[in-house]
Amino acid sequence: MAKKRAHKRTTLALVESPAQLLNVIEWAYRAKALKQTRLAVLPPREATTRVQLEAMVELARDAGLAATWYEPRRSAASMVAVAWELFPRLARAERLVVGDPFSRFVQAVLPLADVAQVVVVDDGTATISFIDQLSSGGRLARWHVNAGRDGRDRVVDLLSDLARDFFTPSQRDGRSVEVFTAMPVRAPQGIGQSVNDFAWTRATFGPPAVTDSVDVIGTSLVETGVVDAGRYLAGVLAVTNEFGAGRYFAHRREAEGKLAALAASTGLTVVRPAVPLEIAVRRGPVSRLMVSYPSTVAHTLPLVLADVAVDVAVADVPAAWLLTGAPAGAGDFLATVTATARSRHGLV
Repeated sequence: MAKKRAHKRTTLALVESPAQLLNVIEWAYRAKALKQTRLAVLPPREATTRVQLEAMVELARDAGLAATWYEPRRSAASMVAVAWELFPRLARAERLVVGDPFSRFVQAVLPLADVAQVVVVDDGTATISFIDQLSSGGRLARWHVNAGRDGRDRVVDLLSDLARDFFTPSQRDGRSVEVFTAMPVRAPQGIGQSVNDFAWTRATFGPPAVTDSVDVIGTSLVETGVVDAGRYLAGVLAVTNEFGAGRYFAHRREAEGKLAALAASTGLTVVRPAVPLEIAVRRGPVSRLMVSYPSTVAHTLPLVLADVAVDVAVADVPAAWLLTGAPAGAGDFLATVTATARSRHGLV
């Protein structure tokens, strides 16, 4: 029998990255819940991500969402303090929106939530892993993390098990689960699914001016330990020479040293967007051709730029680029991201 809950109206969203926050706005816009949604922003330590998050918080507030900035990663004590501060908000919320189901901090506070509805918003290609693991019963872990990298301790396994239960619809608890995504996934039976078509982004920004030039879109595959740095730089040089590219849009996690070497070897102008690329390209100007490696933007940019005469191409990541210590199945995963983007959006 479902739990009986006191009458609640609020939605609480837990976000840790700029992309997650953008997709919360997109979900709230679609659900007509901008005024009812409260953001709990849980930033990482990494500086570039924090800068983009700050910019996205301002955009979220402009859209009508209320936002509170927390700092759970300063110390163990701060994690406990933030969890305690979030407890009454989790208890009062009717609906919980989660940007990163793999986050250990988020997994730790999920048991504090007594909500009728859970919405998992897009976190890019991580959403593909999440749905696959939820369907198969596997441990919840990011696709680019080796199984043994963060250990197989009891706490990690317990958090993963609790999160799996939480993200599984429960007749006993009266809890429904929905996935809001632009990725090529099919949610398991019993879980709702709605399409993120970036309607808010297109309605709010642009359309941009289009220039007769070519951009390369960067990836953090080197930083996450999947791809060899030297082979990646050689690949970017080859793409630059083939298409005559002029700009390189850096991923927020890309290291400064790698970007400096890339600029020196290719002549590309490195651009670090202050907001997620989906918004940056809508503000423009945007090039007539954007060449991406297999990543989230191969699926999102065709939607964001649906009303603009811009082509998106996806460059392959050859197996020879993969490091010997790359996670098992990394090559197949990247190939799937590329193949589905090409078939769904007619990309080159």
